[in-house]
Amino acid sequence: MSLESAISFFLAVLVFGVTPGPGVFAILARALTSNARSCISLALGMTISDILYLIAACFGLAVIANQWGELFTVIRIVGAVYLVYLGWKMWNAPLNLNSEPEKNSRSGAISGFVQGFLISASNPKVILFYIAFLPTFMDLEALNGGDIILASVLTLIALMIGLMMIAIFAAKSRRFFQSEKGVKRLNRSAGSIMVAAGAYLASRH
Repeated sequence: MSLESAISFFLAVLVFGVTPGPGVFAILARALTSNARSCISLALGMTISDILYLIAACFGLAVIANQWGELFTVIRIVGAVYLVYLGWKMWNAPLNLNSEPEKNSRSGAISGFVQGFLISASNPKVILFYIAFLPTFMDLEALNGGDIILASVLTLIALMIGLMMIAIFAAKSRRFFQSEKGVKRLNRSAGSIMVAAGAYLASRH
């Protein structure tokens, strides 16, 4: 992969990372009800899942999405139900007027990573996107290990930057919600976003 191709690939993945979808909705909802830092593990889970799809695409494994369609459908439905459940919890979350964000526990970080991984992994069309996307930047027939590593690193950096930019922007908006009524509105808005993400994911075919 040439320098020009690498830069173009990085920018394209960055744009892809901030495109509205279940992952972005999940980041937005968590940042609104917690803080940007709490989104790191969530974003990392999504990114790692995307990188695995990227690697699969590099090896021409589009057959996974076709032959294992039923399995991916189950994963997608499970992911959608989980998002709706999280949305319900956010909608009914107790009011917290403490402006100081809670510290993230190790178990919370692991849970966030798994949640993020599930959200991204439940969308098998990601691999089809990368299969259509990669030939623009590299010759897959002449692909080597170095190209795959470079593409994976660029994807990791670009997606994390994009997702965390969304998280920081959303977290800062919490300052506008200081009253009890405002916090309730915030919780319900975040819950609605998460439920919408679940519905969006379930509607994908």
